[in-house]
Amino acid sequence: MNPRERRGVSLERALSKLGLASRAEARRLIAAGRVAVNGRVVVDPLAPVVPARARISIDGAEPANPSRLVVALHKPRGVVTTRSDPEGRPTVYSLIEDLGTHVVPVGRLDLATSGLLLLTNDTRFADWLTDPRSGVPRVYLVTARGRVTDEDVERLTSGVESRGEPLAASAVTLRKASSRESHVVVTLTEGRNREVRRLFEAIGHEVTRLRRVQIGGLELGALTPRAWRVVDEAELNRAFPGYGRRRRD
Repeated sequence: MNPRERRGVSLERALSKLGLASRAEARRLIAAGRVAVNGRVVVDPLAPVVPARARISIDGAEPANPSRLVVALHKPRGVVTTRSDPEGRPTVYSLIEDLGTHVVPVGRLDLATSGLLLLTNDTRFADWLTDPRSGVPRVYLVTARGRVTDEDVERLTSGVESRGEPLAASAVTLRKASSRESHVVVTLTEGRNREVRRLFEAIGHEVTRLRRVQIGGLELGALTPRAWRVVDEAELNRAFPGYGRRRRD
């Protein structure tokens, strides 16, 4: 259990972390008096609970913990990584069918970025994947405007500053460079907000196309844009052995 879970989280977040409801759905259930913690109805969505220790019931029944489900989606450009969008843009949830359990995106891909996105009902797994201390590599194919030089590659790996924040890629491979555009493979392990675009902005190159092709040992492969598949446990254990060891400890 991580320190945040020991201190407790809000009840609405606990329902989301347990894969029982989205945050918005949880607020509605709680406000309607349908949620109880350790036998007592709680109507405050922000009431603190420790999910691993609390008995949470909905309509008098304690939901069974669902089996872990992980979905690999090829998110296309122009789709937002959120459940709903006030501007009416398509969301990643519009691309997947009803899975019988609530799933959350593992991190985000911005509107203009395509590629591999994972969604899961196992929020502990999601937290581990996105925690920089886990060091899970994420690999991106980058098309950048102009010629990226060997000196630029050195700057990307040694570190740059972006808006007062130090950034660095774990690995960079220059595949092609011309005066018009360059193709670069970038590996990150921290996953900060818009990190790839900010790295290239810091060395004076605009990213014109960005696609994530790998997370840990899990590759996008032949999955076509808008397509998705369920990742089975054997593949997850091979792709993320560090999490398997953590679960056994």
